[in-house]
Amino acid sequence: MRLGSMHFGVNYTPSRGWLHHWLDFDPDEVRADLDSIAALGLDHIRVFPLWPVFQPNRTLVRPRAVEQLAAVVDAAAERGLDVGVDGLQGHLSSFDFLPSWTTTWHRRNIFTDPDVVRAQAHYLSVLAAALADRPNFLGMTVGNEINQFSGAPHPDPDRIDAGQAGRWLRRMLAACEEAAPGRMHLHASYDAAWYDGTHPFTPAHSARLGAATAVHSWVFNGTAQRYGPHGAATERHAAYLVELSKAWAEDASRPVWLQEVGAPAPHIPPGRAAAFTEATVRNVLDCPDVWGVTWWCSHDVDRSLADFPELEYGLGLLTNDRRVKPAGEAMALLVREFRQGGLPSPEPRRTALAVDAGDVWEAPFRSVCRPGGAVFEAWMRIASAGGRPAVVLEQHADDAGHLAARGITEVLRAEQVP
Repeated sequence: MRLGSMHFGVNYTPSRGWLHHWLDFDPDEVRADLDSIAALGLDHIRVFPLWPVFQPNRTLVRPRAVEQLAAVVDAAAERGLDVGVDGLQGHLSSFDFLPSWTTTWHRRNIFTDPDVVRAQAHYLSVLAAALADRPNFLGMTVGNEINQFSGAPHPDPDRIDAGQAGRWLRRMLAACEEAAPGRMHLHASYDAAWYDGTHPFTPAHSARLGAATAVHSWVFNGTAQRYGPHGAATERHAAYLVELSKAWAEDASRPVWLQEVGAPAPHIPPGRAAAFTEATVRNVLDCPDVWGVTWWCSHDVDRSLADFPELEYGLGLLTNDRRVKPAGEAMALLVREFRQGGLPSPEPRRTALAVDAGDVWEAPFRSVCRPGGAVFEAWMRIASAGGRPAVVLEQHADDAGHLAARGITEVLRAEQVP
């Protein structure tokens, strides 16, 4: 398990059957997929057990499913790939995967119902314990953007407040740590956590709970629509999220994992996917304390599978018959350049933009950070002019110790940026 260097990886979407492959598990197909991933020079994958498949009953975690997960981790090890495992899937590519014991006649809040929470913690601990002795096991992510179940625009949300979200996250992370001590256990939210002041999962949850901060950068969130596929803000959105996340971190050197980023068509036209990939990754590599970049996703979704949003079918670095696409070639070239020392380590960012989002834990005014918001616009103006802005909370803007720990020598407010 490599924790001390820059990491390049991919979210593993199997070429045959997408993530439904757990229902027809074929180790030979998995090995072939992993061969095609390793050939790009990548060093890790992120894998997604489907929660209803692995825990179909509240008191049953299927041993055979856990064995298959371990087989994927072992096959990855044979190819020099580390593995991060997401537990509660949860939500993937517009589909919800909730077990039947949480829905309809058994409908209950997945964040607050005591029986559900106890079962979730048990499930995560079973997966983590099964992998704890594998050297290439990175750790557990609690779930993939499971925060989307907690509010709009979900059609049937499990309503909670920020305090309840924090208690749930701490319980899940503790279960992972107890089962596999010392691994990189964390959680992942989609960007409402950073941009929506009414959302119960907050920036502080992401930046202060768990072993690292995960950010998911998707420019179909209004960024590409507002600034265009060639726009500087579109190509810098991922780097902006990385730097924004650091404003809420208590540890000045806390690692940030760009855990999802992709080139969604038509927001990024297919002919521009390679250029967008290169620009996005280069901008992120200029941010200090980045643990790694994990592209979404490995293989395209097979067109024989129905009802995915159109943009989901073509996000892979490889086709679903394992041919490398232009974005995959761009990623492979960047990895090679980095490994050969062609991309230097980033210097500290001396100028910081202050953000006043209100209370540190609830951040009710965080909408100033979203695309089109005052902080977002000011950060992009500085970056587009050749600057390298960081972000600091208004609460820390005059804290000499905090600023020194991050190497910040100048703090600006949005209204000071012409």
